[in-house]
Amino acid sequence: MSREGLEARLRQIGAERYHDKHPFHHLLHSGGCTADQVRAWVINRWAYQAAIPMKDAAFMSRCTDPAMRREWRSRIEDHDGGVAEGGGIRRWLKLAEAVGLDPDYVASGRGVLPATQFAVDAYIRYVRDMPLLQAVASSLTELFAPKIHEKRIEGLLEHYDFANPDSLSYFRKRLTEAPKDVAFGLEWVLTHADTPEKEDMAAEALIFKTNVLWAQLDALHSAYVGPGRIPPGAWQPGEGLA
Repeated sequence: MSREGLEARLRQIGAERYHDKHPFHHLLHSGGCTADQVRAWVINRWAYQAAIPMKDAAFMSRCTDPAMRREWRSRIEDHDGGVAEGGGIRRWLKLAEAVGLDPDYVASGRGVLPATQFAVDAYIRYVRDMPLLQAVASSLTELFAPKIHEKRIEGLLEHYDFANPDSLSYFRKRLTEAPKDVAFGLEWVLTHADTPEKEDMAAEALIFKTNVLWAQLDALHSAYVGPGRIPPGAWQPGEGLA
């Protein structure tokens, strides 16, 4: 398969499997979520956001190429930020505060759904343990992220009182960060997936990552939309409010 053919294959996976198609996102972006459903989303998405620099650090620990480490470490800086000025994680806590949650409660990780935590932990282990090609390819959901961020910003601003440039700063920042990250990752995968077997490995890694994202929304929808079965230990409406 040519480089163009492999890229088309990867993009088709996103067209079919990316979580912008999940019913929960349609509900959220159209203004159909209650305040508590939005809070449940913020709490559970925190687990994923907090894990991103951890999985990137695990990835870098395996890289013997200093040039690749230099390229990759900006991902950690984007999320962790500096000492005085936090990155994406701190911006996510601004969103938590805007929807009425105590940022310390959200940052503690209490109340996260079991299935969300399982999915996040599986992603960290995947990046830590699988061949580098698959670890990099799993990050390529960023190909599709700007589109969902744009739609999210538009929908939240239109339908929810908490939405403003400050509370949505995480998503606005990712509009410029994600394309930068994915440009390097995509080029690396297209260069190194140079056999049919490696092309399959890259595709399977991207499918795995879309499953990680989809599973989190399935758990969220089941617990807080329908049938509304909140598992033991997960966030209950009224807890962790500011």
